[in-house]
Amino acid sequence: MAANVEIYTWSSCPFCIRAKFLLTKKGVHFTEYCIDGDEEARDIMTERADGRRSLPQIFINNQGIGGCDELYGLDSTGELDQLLEQSVAQ
Repeated sequence: MAANVEIYTWSSCPFCIRAKFLLTKKGVHFTEYCIDGDEEARDIMTERADGRRSLPQIFINNQGIGGCDELYGLDSTGELDQLLEQSVAQ
């Protein structure tokens, strides 16, 4: 079973687009929450992300990994592939 990947985005955010590009390039299935102007959804994201309000916010197996820069950082060290190989804990 593959990792559960979720990403909170705004449709016109260049960092969101870049993060989704990397995930798509790696063949990762992810759930996208496009929260354009939805403050209630942003509050939910902020709570999940330990107070971070910037976009995107990316979660792998319910663990917040941060945004686009953190995603690319994990990819450059090979840690992203390791996270993506883990399935969500039962």
